Amino acid sequence: MSSSSGVLVVVTVMASENTGVPMSGPAQAGLFIYAKDLPRLAGFYESLLGMSRVHAASDLVVLHSPDIQLTLHAIPPAIAASISISSPPDRREDAALKFFFTVPSIAEATAKAPALGGEVLPEQWLGSGFRVCNAVDPEGNIFQIRENAA
Repeated sequence: MSSSSGVLVVVTVMASENTGVPMSGPAQAGLFIYAKDLPRLAGFYESLLGMSRVHAASDLVVLHSPDIQLTLHAIPPAIAASISISSPPDRREDAALKFFFTVPSIAEATAKAPALGGEVLPEQWLGSGFRVCNAVDPEGNIFQIRENAA
């Protein structure tokens, strides 16, 4: 990743370059999240969602699952210093986007999230073939987790 003249360039790293985890090619779908506390946020998603860490540097972590590639990038220190994240974090409820991940069990994710600095919210809805609920990561980003309905 490089930044010059205000232009941000993101470089995608093949999984096998860093960890030996094979990938068949560039990710077909992905999500990019800026993080104030990169190690904590990467650990949260890696553990909660069972993703594989395929690349790690001081300012960038790439996580992979069969469904999606999650790229987490550290917010530059000068900007991060001006951001305050409470504990528990204030929920960022006014975001225009909400992403979702499928997990084997909402109950297991609910039990695991607090130790990782996040929370799975109790209200659940049924969709076509799945059950879904909102969750909050350690920096207040709201996303959904889904499990397949029986």
